Amino acid sequence: MEPKRETERGLLAIQAQLSELEPIFHRPEAGMTRADFEGMTEASFWEVGASGARYSRESVVAQAAARCAAGRADLWGADEFYCQQLASELYLLTYTLHQGPRVTRRATIWRRTVDGWRIVYHQGTIVDMAREMGRYVAAGAVGRGT
Repeated sequence: MEPKRETERGLLAIQAQLSELEPIFHRPEAGMTRADFEGMTEASFWEVGASGARYSRESVVAQAAARCAAGRADLWGADEFYCQQLASELYLLTYTLHQGPRVTRRATIWRRTVDGWRIVYHQGTIVDMAREMGRYVAAGAVGRGT
């Protein structure tokens, strides 16, 4: 059974700020440079990709900067945003990212600093769509416009 994920009222403004920044590594239209990506990630940043592989800050920043420099359009949509505070000035933002037929659940840990928001950690997990559809069928949601 899925957990109830409803952002606390006091965190809605932070959720809105962070939702505007995501998906951070898929926005070539922002024209972000390597320096921009470095400025938004902590020195200790790392990521677990949807494949399960671990990536260093250097690897992620280089790939994101190359994608932006090439001007490759990355068509996506994001929804199901949820924010929770982990510690003072440290927040977890989760959401679902849709990239054509590929759907992933994303989690980013953000730290609020005097210079703005910085990413501490990011993870993506591929959604098993057959399992998801089975869950909706079992719940009786299919065919009712949900």
